[in-house]
Amino acid sequence: MSKKRVLLLSEGFGAGHTRAAYALSSSLRKLSPNVQTKVLELGSFLNPKVAPLIITAYKKTVLTQPKLVGMMYRHQYNKSLNRFTTLALHRIFYTHTKNVVHQLRPDIVVCTHPIPSAVISRLKRLGEQILLCTVITDYDAHGTWISPQVDRYLVSTQEVRAKMIHQGVPPSRIKVTGIPVHPNFWEHPGKDEIREKFKLKDMPTVMVMGGGWGIMNDEVINDFLIRWKDQVQILFCLGNNEKERKKLEQDPRYNHPNIHLIGFTLEVDKLMEVSDLLVTKPGGMTCSEGLAKGIPMLFHHPLPGQEEENCHYFTAQGLGEPIASLDTIVKWMDKLVGDLAGIRQRREEQLTSIARYRPMESAHSIIEMLESKTVPSS
Repeated sequence: MSKKRVLLLSEGFGAGHTRAAYALSSSLRKLSPNVQTKVLELGSFLNPKVAPLIITAYKKTVLTQPKLVGMMYRHQYNKSLNRFTTLALHRIFYTHTKNVVHQLRPDIVVCTHPIPSAVISRLKRLGEQILLCTVITDYDAHGTWISPQVDRYLVSTQEVRAKMIHQGVPPSRIKVTGIPVHPNFWEHPGKDEIREKFKLKDMPTVMVMGGGWGIMNDEVINDFLIRWKDQVQILFCLGNNEKERKKLEQDPRYNHPNIHLIGFTLEVDKLMEVSDLLVTKPGGMTCSEGLAKGIPMLFHHPLPGQEEENCHYFTAQGLGEPIASLDTIVKWMDKLVGDLAGIRQRREEQLTSIARYRPMESAHSIIEMLESKTVPSS
C-alpha cells in the first residue's frame, strides 16, 4: 500500500508556525505508519536568498515599531489577503509553488501560516485539485487566514470558531482541535534525569523564554528576576539569539551557579518539565506548549495583535497572568520561595484536567480528511 503524502507548509515569521508544522508531522507519523510527511518553509525553500532578508526586515519592524504592527493587524482584521496581494506573492516569491506541488504530489497540503495558505488557495482557484487544511496557530481569527478555497480549518478554541463563522466561514469547515504541539510536551519523563543532564538543581526554577528568535529585550524584568538568584534557579532560553547570549555571559551579574544561559535547543519540553514558572512572550505555540506541561505562565510585553489576544485568552482561563508591574514578579517569587510544594501540587491538579484538550486531535482530523478525501459535515 502506498503511503499517504502530507505536505506541511509554513513560513519563518517567528518560530511558532514551523514548530506547529513539525508537531503535526510527528503526530501524524506516530498515529499512522501509512503517512509520509514533508515540512517546508515555503518562501525560504523557493527563494533562500530573498526570504531571510524579508524575515529580518519583519523582525526589525516587530522590535522597533510594535505599535505599527498592531495598527496593521487591526486594520486588516476582517480582511482576507486580496487577489492582488496573492498574485504579487505568487509572481514575486512563489512562482514555482505549482511545480513543487506537482513534484511532491501530496494527498493533502496543510498550512500553518496564512501566506502559503493564500498561495495554495490561489492555485485552487486556477484549477489545481488540492485538498487544503489550514491550521490557525493563535487564539484569534485574523482575516488573512480566511479563504473560500480552504477545505478545513483547525482552530484552537470554540471562541475562534465563533469568530470565523461571524466572518462568513461555513461551520462545517471549522474543527476545534487545539493548537498542535509536539507529542513530547504531553509526556512526563523523570525529572531527576533531566536535571542531571542539564546540570540543574532541585529547587524553585523559573524558565524565561523569548520565542524562537530569542527576543529578550526586557532588561528591566530580566535584571529584576536575578535578584532572587540565591533562592531561585533561572533558565534563560535565548533561542537563536547568540548576540544576547554572549552579552549576558559577559555580564558579571549573570555569572552565578543558579543562572543558566541556554541557546537553541530541541529539548524545551524537558526544560519546561523541570521548571515551576514560565516567563514568556505570549506566542500561540509557546502558550500551547506551556498548557500541555501545566506550567503557570507570566506574560511580558505582548505584541499588539495576536499576542495580546493569546494573553487575554490564557489569563481569562486562569492559565497565565500578564506582568502588570514588577509587583507581579515579587508576588510569584515569594510564592516560589515560600510555597513551592503548593505550586507543584496545583500543577499536578492542572495536568489531570488537560486531557480535554485532546492533544492528537489535529492529526486525527488530517488523517480523517486523507481517508475520506473530502470534508465530512460537522
